[in-house]
Amino acid sequence: MLFIFDWDGTLCRSLDRIVTSVQNSADDLKLIAPEYDQIKSIVGLGLNEAMDQLFPDLPDSGREQLVSRYKYHFVELDTSVPSPLYPDAMATLEYLRQSNHRLAVATGKSRQGLDRALNEKGMMQFFDATRCADETRSKPHPQMLHELLEELEHPAENAVMIGDTEFDLEMANAAGIKAIGVSYGAHPLPRLEKCRPH
Repeated sequence: MLFIFDWDGTLCRSLDRIVTSVQNSADDLKLIAPEYDQIKSIVGLGLNEAMDQLFPDLPDSGREQLVSRYKYHFVELDTSVPSPLYPDAMATLEYLRQSNHRLAVATGKSRQGLDRALNEKGMMQFFDATRCADETRSKPHPQMLHELLEELEHPAENAVMIGDTEFDLEMANAAGIKAIGVSYGAHPLPRLEKCRPH
């Protein structure tokens, strides 16, 4: 079986850091900072798509500045707002590995952001494949999952996507693979249940 995990809000407890980074970035550009729950609602999208939803009236040049400031703040908050793995996340991954399952990551993070996180946690070689939003189409488009299945030469019927947002579950549904929703992350349970996770 191939287990494809989302990163932020599923394996990594990074929601507070994401929210603070968005709010600090808005402050830098003298924009009205979105509320906590508003920012949580877009977690899982690619960074450009997320900023477009949070700041729909911002011109492209403003969005580029906002994205740049977000990346700066996310790195700067490393010590003050850390992003540890969720309890038992590593034990779960190790158990699946020892049970001869394959592991992958499909994330809204950038390649640079995911590689930094994997390096910091000593997990760079842990996954058979990873795919990031700046390499392909953003969730909920299924291209990210299609590319992982093709790269690993793995049939869709023997794969499952695990995520904490409706974007993860909608992506899985569109790709024709099973989905598992985790209720401790960004989106509340009723929002996940609408996507009919397995």
